[in-house]
This record gives sequence, structure tokens and C-alpha cells, in this order.
Amino acid sequence: MTPTPTDPLSRVLSAASFAAERHRDQRRKGKDASPYINHPLALASLLAERGERDPKVLMAALLHDTVEDTATSFEDIERNFGKEVADIVREVTDDKTLPKAERKRLQIEHAAHISRRAKLIKLADKICNLRDMAVSPPTDWSLHRKREYFDWAKAVIDPMRGVHPDLEALFDREYARKPNG
Repeated sequence: MTPTPTDPLSRVLSAASFAAERHRDQRRKGKDASPYINHPLALASLLAERGERDPKVLMAALLHDTVEDTATSFEDIERNFGKEVADIVREVTDDKTLPKAERKRLQIEHAAHISRRAKLIKLADKICNLRDMAVSPPTDWSLHRKREYFDWAKAVIDPMRGVHPDLEALFDREYARKPNG
């Protein structure tokens, strides 16, 4: 087994590699069916471009969907990337044993109470999802469902306002692209 890297850049790249391996057979739901790994890479890139330099936030952004969408456990994340990264991932991970409507409701309810690090990831996630929705929405989604997604994303973000004004302004610009009638 390769030893865990200790320098921050190597750790971030290790998280990217881990996420790529875990998501290797997954595709996005949009018409272009892009490789799923593009999504966590987009989150980490967006955060870095907007000044986020905390390697634990960038690692958690890369890993944010691994527990929810792959056969990865929080213990896997903790063993490979440490307790702090695992805790951030835990904060942004939905409990897939719950019905979808309940998971969505809980995201709204918990948004104001998660850590600053988790809020940054949640904000970047919703920005990237709205961008994807505007450019390449899931092929089987009706206009009504797309509009509902935009409104739900806003309901998740609104209680977190104040964490990163630049990202919030970017979210608002993406939300303004909400599909019309």
C-alpha cells in the first residue's frame, strides 16, 4: 500500500484520484452523459477559483458524493483522508435509506446548522448543479421538475447566506437562469 501523502497538494490530488476510481462507472444524467467525476472536480475547481485554499475543504468537495453514490463508507474516507475530511463529507451526505422527499427536506432544515466548510461545499454543489441543469438537464425531466429543482436549491442555500458572498452572488446568477414556462 502506498503511504498517505502528507503535503496538502498531494492529499488533494489523492482525493481526486480516489473519487475518480469510486465514480469510474458513473455518468451524469444530462443529455451528454458526461463522466460523473466531472461534477466533484467542478466543485473543487470552483472553490479554488473563488479563493478557497483549505485542502480539507477541497478534498471533501472531491469526495462529497462518494458515500452517497458509491460503495464507499465514512470509515473509508476517514482512513484515507482523516477524521476532519470524513466529518465534512458526513455533513453534506444524504441518508439514502430515507425517502427522497425527506432527504430534500432535511437538506433545507440542516443547511443553517452545518459547518462553514460544509456550507462552502453545499454552495458549490448547488451552483454546479444549476449550471448543469441549465446546460444539460436530465433528459427525462419536465420543465416543472427543473423549475422545482431550482427553487429547492435556493431553499437550501438561503439559510446559509453570509458564508461566502462571492459564491452566493454566483449562485444567484445561476438561479436567474431558471427555466421559464
